[in-house]
Amino acid sequence: MEDRPQKGHHRKQAGRKAEKKDKAQGINRHEGGFNEKAFAPRSGRRAEKMARRKADKDQARVHVPLVDRTPKVTPPPVIIAIMGPPGVGKSLLLKSLVRRYTKHNLNDVKGPVTVVTGMKRRFTFVEVNNDLNSMVDIGKVADLVLLMVDASFGFEMETFEFLNILQSHGFPKVVGILSHLDLIKRVSVQRETKRALKHRFWTEIYDGAKLFCLSGVLNGRYPDTEINNICRYIGNMKFRPLIFRNTHSYLLADRMEDMTPREQVRLQPKADRTITVYGYLRGTNMRESTKVHIPGVGDLAIKSLKVLSDPCPLPTTESEKKRRLADKNRTIYAPMSDVGGIIYDKDAVYINVPGNFSRNADPDVPQGEGEQMVMDLQDARDTIADNIQRSEIRLLGSSKTPLTVGTSTANDDEDASDDGDESLSDESEESQAEDESDEEEDEEDEREAGNAIAGPSTGRTTQRQSQRSVEGLKSMPIIGRDEVAYAESDSDLGDLDDEERAAQPDDANLDDLDDEDMPDEDEDDTPRWKANLAAQAAETFSTNTRNRRRPKDLTSLIYASDLTPRQILMGDQPPEGEENNKMDEDDDLFTVKKKTETFATTESEGIDRSKPIVNAESLAEWANEDMLESIRGLFITGEKFGDEPDADENGNPYEDEEGDFEDLEGDDKGADTGPSQEHQTEEERLKTKKELLKRKFDAQYDDADDGENKLDFYQERKEEMAQQLALNEAEFEGMDAQTRGIVEGYRPGSYVRIELGSIPYEMVEHFDPTYPLIVGGLLPAEERFGFIQVRVKRHRWFAKPLKTNDPLVFSVGWRRFQSIPIYSLDDHSIRMRMLKYTPEHMHCYATFYGPVSLPNTGFCTFNSLGDKTAAFRVSATGVVLDIDRTSKIVKKLKLTGTPYKIFKNTAFIKDMFTSALEVAKFEGANIRTVSGIRGQVKKAMPSPDGAFRATFEDKILPSDIVFLRAWYAIQPRKFYNPVTSLLLADKSDWKAMRLTGQVRFEKGLKTPSDPNSAYREIERRPRIDRPLKIPAQLQARLPYSSKPKNDQPQKKTPYLLKRAVVLEPEEKEAMQVMSQMRALRKEYLTKKDKRQKESLTSLRKKIALSEERKSSKLKEAKKDSLMKAGKREKQLAGEGERSSKRQRTK
Repeated sequence: MEDRPQKGHHRKQAGRKAEKKDKAQGINRHEGGFNEKAFAPRSGRRAEKMARRKADKDQARVHVPLVDRTPKVTPPPVIIAIMGPPGVGKSLLLKSLVRRYTKHNLNDVKGPVTVVTGMKRRFTFVEVNNDLNSMVDIGKVADLVLLMVDASFGFEMETFEFLNILQSHGFPKVVGILSHLDLIKRVSVQRETKRALKHRFWTEIYDGAKLFCLSGVLNGRYPDTEINNICRYIGNMKFRPLIFRNTHSYLLADRMEDMTPREQVRLQPKADRTITVYGYLRGTNMRESTKVHIPGVGDLAIKSLKVLSDPCPLPTTESEKKRRLADKNRTIYAPMSDVGGIIYDKDAVYINVPGNFSRNADPDVPQGEGEQMVMDLQDARDTIADNIQRSEIRLLGSSKTPLTVGTSTANDDEDASDDGDESLSDESEESQAEDESDEEEDEEDEREAGNAIAGPSTGRTTQRQSQRSVEGLKSMPIIGRDEVAYAESDSDLGDLDDEERAAQPDDANLDDLDDEDMPDEDEDDTPRWKANLAAQAAETFSTNTRNRRRPKDLTSLIYASDLTPRQILMGDQPPEGEENNKMDEDDDLFTVKKKTETFATTESEGIDRSKPIVNAESLAEWANEDMLESIRGLFITGEKFGDEPDADENGNPYEDEEGDFEDLEGDDKGADTGPSQEHQTEEERLKTKKELLKRKFDAQYDDADDGENKLDFYQERKEEMAQQLALNEAEFEGMDAQTRGIVEGYRPGSYVRIELGSIPYEMVEHFDPTYPLIVGGLLPAEERFGFIQVRVKRHRWFAKPLKTNDPLVFSVGWRRFQSIPIYSLDDHSIRMRMLKYTPEHMHCYATFYGPVSLPNTGFCTFNSLGDKTAAFRVSATGVVLDIDRTSKIVKKLKLTGTPYKIFKNTAFIKDMFTSALEVAKFEGANIRTVSGIRGQVKKAMPSPDGAFRATFEDKILPSDIVFLRAWYAIQPRKFYNPVTSLLLADKSDWKAMRLTGQVRFEKGLKTPSDPNSAYREIERRPRIDRPLKIPAQLQARLPYSSKPKNDQPQKKTPYLLKRAVVLEPEEKEAMQVMSQMRALRKEYLTKKDKRQKESLTSLRKKIALSEERKSSKLKEAKKDSLMKAGKREKQLAGEGERSSKRQRTK
């Protein structure tokens, strides 16, 4: 068996891998064509079902095309949030993922952790706390959520709350992970638990959502196989841009530094701070003028915005020759978790030494880069200046005595006085030298040592001559060999600065100089820098002239310089080093103020300009009228070609006498047989224009015959977006990074440093890296406040209905704030009617005061943000509809009154209004009585106040109550309370505005009672009908039978009422016996009725049971008969087929 060769795998004949291999080897398995009949369905109904399913899948895959603003070259890291209840294993999962990608073990996870996972992808892992504020903030920026669930316990309330928050803010991709499966010992129970949790997870997300299972913990982390499966899945995911993030710029800060001076903090501990936050830009471009909002702090303005080098760069193509990422490029960046040795900033270098650093550590243990730098700095005893002062220079390596520098002479004072008029004095050079690097200081030391070798420094013996004009060059003093001396700096020897070199004459003027004018020094004695000064000046002048003639970048001159528009038009250039000065102007204590150059230049400075100087005398000829008349015809307003103002070269008018235009498209019959070249050119131009317009018309209105080449709406929209992106890239392609950042803004994917001022000191004092710090950019429209109208629906799991004027915490956009909403409903598109409570299981409108948000922005609300609430905390969800300040919300107003004078169809009403002015406002309003009689308000009465005359359909009663239905406009309260959770030591202990009842309940106070508001019993007087009164005349006409008989009441009591009835003993006994017999009869009848009802009930049950049996028998019989009939039909059909076959065979 061992000698038998191992059998190889069968080669794949179909599938993606087989097609890929066949394509690489040049094999075509479909040379003879594709046989459509081989794969066609047999049934037409099945074919229709498959076609419908394919169309449904295609339509489900098509979505609204959105512009993906993520840069393709250096995209920002993908934010992956790990969320779950406490104790579910979030930190362990993050550590296992980081170890899988970087082979680095994290001890303590704090803040974002960024790792390089591939050639063009990075991940930023964030652990979400069990805090509602953290869940809301992370839900707005996360690209992928790893939702961990404890399989031994099940879904918890925080999980469902987080899912509802995600649904309100865009719903990024969610992947479920089950942990603690090892606590379930029985395999069958474990399998059933997985199935139940999977289907419950699908109910909340979508059918088929991915769910991973973690079996247990091995060696302090999850198994490598399971972690590899998760990494493979999330590594191939594609993320669709969300609408809100695609229109806003934001940043997840991975580091925060306090830049406030320490002395100011010591003197004023509670003063506002200045901080810097660092992170990758995401979303859209961010400008320095953009207002930002930090959730939990408030709205802020950016003081400065700088782009820094990427601390976690992607590997380049040169560094990676293979598809697999090298170990050296598996970088990790987690500054809040103390991972990484050195962090380079704009103006500082931060060295992180984890743990307790001790210099007397074990020397055998290798030190890191940061620790080694700290030890080197501790070894330094002297400054660089002291080391330079004690440095020695030996001419030869075998020299025993070093070279010494001669003492300064008295001529140094003269040098100082001579250099007082120079643009840059020795003192300014010394001050600038302090800011230079160490290499420049070493070069200066070598130069000074070289001067010391040549001889003592005597300085300049004559006054410095101005060399701004050409004549100054010819009058330069001739310095002989004896007068040549070395000075301490180049300026003492007459070195030309940039302005003096630009003022030198051109080559023609330099040729006029004789050889005698130039110093006749030997090459050995003459310094190298002083040789051929004239040639160097000419070369410098030509270089400056060429630079001036180069095409100017107006964009950089406007946005990246301090020049005025007039200076830019005149050709001035920004001074050298302006960009560096701008970069360091915040750090320097003093700056040199430069004089603004004017346009008036002297003749001696004219040589510095590439434009010719206009002589004032040459402008005098423009005052001559004859000369102006000679050139007047060259302009449009001139009359050169004829006396008529509207004539051509030949004097012919452009239009006919009738005023008609010339027919350019018709045949010119009156023209010569040989038309001119200009007419031919005009005809060709018109013909080309008409063809172009026809092509545009055909392309817009004609349908293409071939459906294959024609794109649908979805493809056309995507093509338009791609063309627009390419056009934007081409527009800014040739622009430098600084100018592009000023004009367009800093692009996503850049690692930036944002400096923010006026930060409350509580944020720095209570900063906790485990809580996310987000800097969200605001649009210009989102900076103002107003009334926002939204569509809202109470969450089905929130127990109580929401009441109008009860405060809620809103999460809209980047902000979290508390406001007071008013709920309303659209009443037949006539008015917005206020609702006291939110309706059940349906949407309604809400209006509240707060910062403006764009329409279609999702939001969610909470009654409380604390973690002590046992119930579901997400009270409602909705979407912003509009920012309509004109919409009025009205509520019902019922005014009641009583009549005090009643006529036939008119009545006087009181107690409804308080003044005649109120009556005038409601003139013509409809009123109604309790009995249903309708009426209308007419005019106010002079007395009493508020009384008015009203007309009704019928005569009303004095007891009727008249009421008027009206609508009263209300407006939400202007209340805005931002959630400042990051300013607290306990982030979940933010106190919101409480209701009065809640305050009384917490303090144990009773509700004060108003006697007028207490309920009391309604006392209704009995209605007394008045007697009917018939007039005497009418009574006389009535017949006797209809006349009222008014019997006079008897004055004495009748005899029958006065007589007393006394029974005999026999009569009493007989009456007692009769009453007993009646009682017995009644009891007998009661029992008889009861027995009859019981017997009737039992009889009905027997009848129902028999009917049920009978119906079941009938069903069985009917079923048997139908079966027999079906068999009979089949037999008859079979006999008919056999007979037909026999006939065919015959």
